[in-house]
Parts: sequence; C-alpha cells; structure tokens
Amino acid sequence: MLKELSIENLAVIASAQIPLETGFNAFTGETGAGKSILIHGIQAVLGQRTSKDLVRTGCKKAVITAQFSPLSDDTRAVLAEYGLDPEDDELLLSREISSDGGSIGRVNGKSAPAALLRALGETLVTIHGQHDNQILLRPERHLDVLDRFGDDLSLLTAYQKEFHDLQACARTLNQLKKDEQEKIQRLKTLQETISEIGELDPQPQEDRLLDEQFQAASRAEDTAELAAAVARILTDGEENISDAIALACEQLGRLASAEQDAEPLLERLKALNIELRDIADEVGAYTGGILSPAEFQKLSDRRNAVNSTALRYHTDADGLRQIYNDALKEIEAIETDSDNLRRLTDERTERLHRVTALAKQLTAHRQTLAAEFSRRVGEELAYLNMPRVQLSVDLTQGKLTPNGMDRAEFLISANPGEPPKPIAQIASGGELSRMMLALKAVLAERDAIPTLIFDEIDTGVSGKAAQKIGKKLRELSAHHQVICVTHLAQLATQANHHLLIEKHSTETATSTEVTVLDRQARIEEIARIMGGDDRSDLLLRTAEAALDAAGTA
Repeated sequence: MLKELSIENLAVIASAQIPLETGFNAFTGETGAGKSILIHGIQAVLGQRTSKDLVRTGCKKAVITAQFSPLSDDTRAVLAEYGLDPEDDELLLSREISSDGGSIGRVNGKSAPAALLRALGETLVTIHGQHDNQILLRPERHLDVLDRFGDDLSLLTAYQKEFHDLQACARTLNQLKKDEQEKIQRLKTLQETISEIGELDPQPQEDRLLDEQFQAASRAEDTAELAAAVARILTDGEENISDAIALACEQLGRLASAEQDAEPLLERLKALNIELRDIADEVGAYTGGILSPAEFQKLSDRRNAVNSTALRYHTDADGLRQIYNDALKEIEAIETDSDNLRRLTDERTERLHRVTALAKQLTAHRQTLAAEFSRRVGEELAYLNMPRVQLSVDLTQGKLTPNGMDRAEFLISANPGEPPKPIAQIASGGELSRMMLALKAVLAERDAIPTLIFDEIDTGVSGKAAQKIGKKLRELSAHHQVICVTHLAQLATQANHHLLIEKHSTETATSTEVTVLDRQARIEEIARIMGGDDRSDLLLRTAEAALDAAGTA
C-alpha cells in the first residue's frame, strides 16, 4: 500500500508530507484547492508522462516521492526482473521533474527508467478517474477481468501449459522445415563426397607411403640403367673387358711357358679377371628391383589419385578418411532429422487437438462466468443508483492465443431496450468511475493491486446514490487501500482517514497545504461541505451525527 506521499514544488503545492493509512482515505477541499495535483503527482511517480508546466513557478524542479509497504508478490517479481531487491519490504519511488522539461526516476534511491516505474506502478496502484479507467476502456484487459472473476484459474493454467508446449513444438517443426531444403542440397553434396572418397578408399598414411614407393621406384630405374651400362662394359658386347682379359690371359700363358718369370703376371691377370666377373655379377643385382612399365604406371596413377583428391579437400589421406566418416554420420543425422520432422508433424497435430479441446472447455467456462459476472455487476450498478445500466460480456472466438481462443469486451446498455455498445462510446467520467467501483466490488477479494484511487467518482451524483457510493468504497477498503478525492459529505463520512486540501493565497503567491484531520476538524470540514462556510451549530451536529452513523472516528 501507499504509506506516504511527499511533494515539493509541484504546481501550487510548495511542500507536503501526506501520510496514508490502510482502509478508506478521503481527500476533500474547496474547488481549485489543488486536489487534482495529488493525482498528477501520483501518476508522475508511477512513470506516467510529465510536463514542465507541473513545476511550481520560479522553481528549478519538482520532486514527488512515494513510499510503499508491504509489497506484493507481483511487485517483487518486477523488481527481480530488473535485478533489484526490496529493502525491508519497502519500496521508495521518486520522480524529479525539471523546469526545462526533463525528468529523473529513482527506485530506492537508484536511477531508474520510466518504464520500470510504470511496470512497478501497474502492480501497486490503479487510478480510476475520468481518463484513467484503463481496464474498462481497454477491451484487451476484459478477458483477464473475467478470468479473475472466476477465481479458479486451473483450466486456464492447464490450457496455457499445453499452448506453450504446442508453440515450442511448432517452433522446432518450423525450423526443421526451414532447414529441409538446405539439407537436401547438403545431402547431395555428402553423397558425392562419400562416393568419391569411398571409391578411392584411402588407407592410413597412404599418401606418404605412395610418395616413398614412387621415389624408390624412380631411383631403382636410374640405378638399373647405370648398372646395365657397367655390365655392358664388363661382360657384354664384342669388345668387353672380361673377354679381352681372358684373351690376354691366354697369350700371357704362352709367354709364361717360354719365360718362367712371367708366371706371376699370369696369376695376377687371372685374379683380375675373376674380380671383374664378380663385380659384373654384383652390378647385375641392381637391375633386379626395377618395376615393369605397367607396374610403375599403376603406382604413379594411384599416387596422383590420392594426392589430387586430398588437395581438393585441403587435407591428407588420413583427413580423407575422417571426412568420409564424418559425412556418413551427418547423413545419418539428416535422415534422423527427417524422421523427427515426421514425428514432430504428428506431435503438433496431436497437441493442436488437445489445445483446441481445452480452448473449447475454456470458452464454455467463460460463457458461464460471463452470465454470472454480468448479473453481479448489474446488482452493484443498481445499488449505486444506475439501475437501468446493464453490462454484458461480448465473448467471441478467433484464433488460438496464449489465453485461449476468446476475445471479451464489456458492453453496456444505458437504458432498457437499447442495444449494448462499447463502454467508451457511452459512459461519462462519473459513470465510468461508478462502473469501475462496481467492477472492483465484484472482484474485491481477487484483485491483487493493493491501492485503488478514485477521482471524480461522485460526479453527477448526490443524496442516496452518493451515500451508497461511500458505503461501497468503505466495503472495498476491507480488501484494498482506497484513496478517494471527493466533494461529497456522504463519501467523506465513510472514510477511515480524512485529509483536507487547502489553498492559501497572498498578493505574491499561492500555495496548497494538506492536513490530516482529527475528529473535531472532520466535523467542521464535513459541515463546510454540507453548507458552505456558514457552519451553524445545526450543521455541525448534523456532520457529527453523520460521522457517528458511518461508524468512523
């Protein structure tokens, strides 16, 4: 609830500390005293649009501060959303309005955007005045009012859970469908990769091994050519060295028969011939490891195939094997996604059936609620001297939304036989306030907003109607803090807490003061409301009797 409102330099109010209590708080005062400034101040501190014209003439800024305690769960949730913690179950909101048009909001002394003040304000205060009956004038709020009237929200909760699950399923399904065309192209690419690399079938480190084999085979061919040349010189051809030495040995043998000292030379020449033949045999071994042209071509082709494929994929033989295995896994995942697509399509259909069935149950439940709601509000309006005004709920169905498939709008018929029309087209400011009072009376125990402010609720009423409005506000204050700006004694006498707004003027300035009235001051103020400034003893006694009859202090 709103515990205290502090105002500095706001229009005609130079400074005011306004304590407020639980129950019914009434503000009274002469016309033009500045009662509307209080409403402007509260609206400003709750984040509503402000104007530099609100700053008191000659001042640099106006400051409005509001203290709230205790705090509701809804208020705590907003604070948590913005990363703030309440201090000792209290909340201090303030708004500075500069004379140059700027403004600064604060929450518990820390700078805060107007959006945060508005979000908190929606959980703290509802202002009902000629231009502030947002619930009544905004059809998008009417369905929520009807649901809260029903109190039991279990069916709505069940529907919202199923609807949320349906949305999650639909989002996943839509994403899968969106990706499907891309996956078809990707699948084609993967299949080409698998076909190409699978056909090649690269072995571990095969590119390195093929390079080694190719280099060895190339060297073997060069070696064989050299060895063959040596062999030809040593043993092949018509004039090879080996045959020449053999011929020399034969001639030297004849010489050794004639000359005995030539025998050692013969032996040395024979040994040389044997060594040459051994060398020729060993050289011939180098020609045995050469590949045939067909074998060398096969090796070269395999090497080129592996290396060119690896180059195209920017990897090596081992990388090709990894790409192949990864492609197999990705194809499996894509095929699994296709299975998921079919499964999710079936699941979405099933969930849609369940959500639709719950929506229909919710519609039937709301139709029952609408009839009872209209009856109860009608009773309250009749009590508030609006017996000819009938409220009805226009409940229509459309597409599925988080709140069902229903759209609700409150319609009123001002007179019997007249067709119901939207409230905004018919009701005046005073009528709107009384309608809101009737609505709040019906929702009293279910409405979570702790503070209700009524401005101009007594416009155009008097006598018994005003007395009934006062009693209804008193009843409502059992469940909410009620703040009412009024000019009728019938309402003021019902208040638990009475504050007077007075304007004082001098030749140079005008100021407004707010005073908490004790019992005697209340009697005098109520007498003034009843009969003007001439407060006769009869008026004073009548005012005191009215207070006693209302059971207030």
